[in-house]
Amino acid sequence: MNNIIIEVEHLVKKFGDLVAVDDINFHVTKGEAFGFLGPNGAGKTTTISILCTLLKPTSGTVTLNGFDVQRQAHQARRSLGLVFQDPSLDIRLTALQNLKFHAHIYGIPRRVCNSRIEDVLKMVQLWDRRNDDVKNFSGGMRRRLEIARGLLHYPQVLFLDEPTLGLDPQTRFHIWDYVLELKHRENITIFLTTHYMDEANIADRIAIIDNGKIVALDTPQALKNMVGGDIITLKTNDDQTARGEIFTHFGIEAKQDRDGIFFETANGEEFIPKLTHSLNTNVISIGLRRPTLDDVFLKVTGHEMREENGGEAVDKKIWTMRQAGGRAGRFH
Repeated sequence: MNNIIIEVEHLVKKFGDLVAVDDINFHVTKGEAFGFLGPNGAGKTTTISILCTLLKPTSGTVTLNGFDVQRQAHQARRSLGLVFQDPSLDIRLTALQNLKFHAHIYGIPRRVCNSRIEDVLKMVQLWDRRNDDVKNFSGGMRRRLEIARGLLHYPQVLFLDEPTLGLDPQTRFHIWDYVLELKHRENITIFLTTHYMDEANIADRIAIIDNGKIVALDTPQALKNMVGGDIITLKTNDDQTARGEIFTHFGIEAKQDRDGIFFETANGEEFIPKLTHSLNTNVISIGLRRPTLDDVFLKVTGHEMREENGGEAVDKKIWTMRQAGGRAGRFH
């Protein structure tokens, strides 16, 4: 496929006896928003660090924009932009100074440097704050500046590793607004990792990774379809009778808890009018809930999304690698 921009084949990464990434395979197409979903310690950060040339794999191959990330690391780096969850701006400098330093590291020609900086700062609505020290920026403003910096050299792929971690919901919403606008306007490929299930829904496709293995990969809707139908919740003046009526008319065995009765069905919106028309009991309230990515994660892994201590060794190792080898002077 000529439109594949990231190809991962039989990727394995071990730290001693710990298998952080366990023989995974996937590809990402140009212009796609690709989500990588999983808890801490699942292998997300290890995988993204290999894709970004910050870690060497134990085995397997990774190509990015046609370049092998091991043998052609320099060319691969030119094709990517990075926004990690760990802050990496120099808060003692202004927004403009941060971007000029980044432009110098990437060798962006002086004749286009200023216009590019103006473009990306206007894109994230920080042009009017270009001469302000970053230490005076809010968390959301700093994230926007990091996104602007990641886009400055016109990357083919923008890696976003938990870019909204710790931000309030409104700021998170605005950050993704900027990112999606960029994706559509510039046809940039987005590779994102996140803990927030609602954010993962923006992806065209999602890979769910757990304990180093990819356990599901498809579009958000297709993944949700794996779980089952819509969930109908119902409160009546006689729940026991209502359960009997539902079974008699539709062959559905509704369950009951302290909040009322509930059951699963396909096409819930179309089913509700039929349901209310068939019941003789008085309906007090009725609700519809569609399967979520939380439901998907629970189904394919057998447990809920969680924070685990199991990933601390990997996270610490990667942090050490970033500090030693991932700084601007060496990475770029």
